[in-house]
Amino acid sequence: MEGSDGANHIEGYLSAAGRSFAVVASRFNDFVVRALLDGALDAVRRHGGEAGAVDVVWVPGSYEIPVVARELARSGRYDAIICLGAVIRGSTAHFDYVAGGVAGGISSVALETGLPVIFGIITTENIEQAIERAGTKMGNKGFEAAVTAIEMADLMPKVRERGGPAA
Repeated sequence: MEGSDGANHIEGYLSAAGRSFAVVASRFNDFVVRALLDGALDAVRRHGGEAGAVDVVWVPGSYEIPVVARELARSGRYDAIICLGAVIRGSTAHFDYVAGGVAGGISSVALETGLPVIFGIITTENIEQAIERAGTKMGNKGFEAAVTAIEMADLMPKVRERGGPAA
C-alpha cells in the first residue's frame, strides 16, 4: 500500500479469522497466568478467530517456555506462538536468570524459525504489579500479546511476498 509519503507501506491487520495460534503457558504463578490466558483467548475471539484454533500447552515454569515454543514453531501448524508467564522478583538472583533466559530463548526461537513468537511474559517486582498487568488497572498483557500475534501473523506473509527470496 502506498502511503501519503510516496513510500510503500506494508502492515498487518487485526484479523484472526482463519489463523491458528499456539499458546505456551507457565503453570508457575498460575493464578496470574490464567488471567493472561483468558485475555489472550478473548483477543483472538474479538478479532474474528475461533477458540478451537488455539492450542494451549502448559509447561512447569517460564524457563521451559522457549523449548516448547520452538517445537511448536517447527511443526508448521501455527501462524504465531504466544508465550505467557509471570516472573516475580524474589529475594535472590533467580529472577534475573529466569527473566533473561526466557527473553533470550523466545527471541532465539522467533529468529531461528521466522515465525512470530510473542513475548507475553510479565516480569514484576511484586505480586501486586503482576496482578495489575493481568487484568486490572494496567490492562491485560495476555490480551496485548495476542493482539501482537494476530497482527504479526497477518504481516509476515506480506513481508515474505514483498521481499521474495534472497538474491
